[in-house]
Amino acid sequence: MTEALSIPQRGAKLLRAAIIAGALILSGCQAVVPRGPGPVAPPPPRPVQDNGQVQPGIPVDVARHRVALLVPLTGTNAGVGQSLANATQLALLDSRNEKVRITTYDTNGGAAAAAQRALAEGNRLILGPLLGEDVRVVTPIARRAGVPVISFSNDVTAAGNGAYLMGYAPAQAIERVVDYAKGRGVTDFAGLVPNGTYGERASTAFLRSVESAGGQVRSLQTYDRAPGSITSAITRMAQNAPFGAVLIADSGATAATAAPLIRKNGGAAAHILGTDQWNLETSIGTRPTLNGAWFASVSDNLYRQYASKYRARFGAGPYRLSSLGYDAVLLTVRIARDWPVGSPFPEARLRDAGGFAGIDGPFRFGRDSVAERALEVQEIRGGTTVVVSPAPTGF
Repeated sequence: MTEALSIPQRGAKLLRAAIIAGALILSGCQAVVPRGPGPVAPPPPRPVQDNGQVQPGIPVDVARHRVALLVPLTGTNAGVGQSLANATQLALLDSRNEKVRITTYDTNGGAAAAAQRALAEGNRLILGPLLGEDVRVVTPIARRAGVPVISFSNDVTAAGNGAYLMGYAPAQAIERVVDYAKGRGVTDFAGLVPNGTYGERASTAFLRSVESAGGQVRSLQTYDRAPGSITSAITRMAQNAPFGAVLIADSGATAATAAPLIRKNGGAAAHILGTDQWNLETSIGTRPTLNGAWFASVSDNLYRQYASKYRARFGAGPYRLSSLGYDAVLLTVRIARDWPVGSPFPEARLRDAGGFAGIDGPFRFGRDSVAERALEVQEIRGGTTVVVSPAPTGF
């Protein structure tokens, strides 16, 4: 993705939509809160409809759309799941929408069981699940019922057949930062990627991005989590030095450890490149060994204000991924304007050419059902991060 993708008229509309979305969450809040997790207070109880009679299960709601949220509320990922649930409630409050009712189902006891219960209780749209393996389980169940799935995963292999992914796709961030580096005069690249599925996808994205940008990959090395493995990979990479930039497709902590070794082994003048993973880390800007490094991600401009309001309501900072839940609700509310209550969700609307706007900026679902996003490039500089290439305002 490059800055040349912006189309003025459509971009202006998306920008106005993003400003409106931001206005919903501002309310005068100015404080910046951490990107990372904190203890999360439980969401407010869902209102119970009083229809004048006692019925088993959840009462039938003839005035609102039934939307299911499938996230882990217990187990290892409970913190992220609860933060996503909190974000959806906050989005409903901020949008003052009275046509959408969200019911949360815990996937920790089994994503299939959660999906089956959600469908049995009349939900016409599923937000979530969080994990790619759960998306693959839920999608065929939901598809048989004619219910689309808007997941928070970034596992692109889980997309399609009625499943749409809102997660931040690493390939897009790699393409964006490589394109930026090429624009700054870098022609020779090297890469360090971890072994495993993520590393394989990052490698493919890196090779394609450099080729598309007209550059050359001089070395691409893999490593595992064993002690000394990344050091050995850097030593092998040094045999093809010099290079103008090195992509480290891993966490900021790993990159901070690798950067000094790269500079000692033929990459003294090389720019360090990172992925959108870095934007999930609260302290990424404070890592001195990454000073001058570039990475691409969604913009944090509106997120900071959302996070401030989130903290004020729930007493703790949100997980960075929770913005996906907020934006999924904004998308749902927008479509709900023309979605008759009681009818199937109009899945074709997810393909709207103009895309959608949210606190993570404009996005649209491509033919692969993965959210295409407008990304900015940030530089780590002097203990903080600075935007050196703003995100396009549209596609």
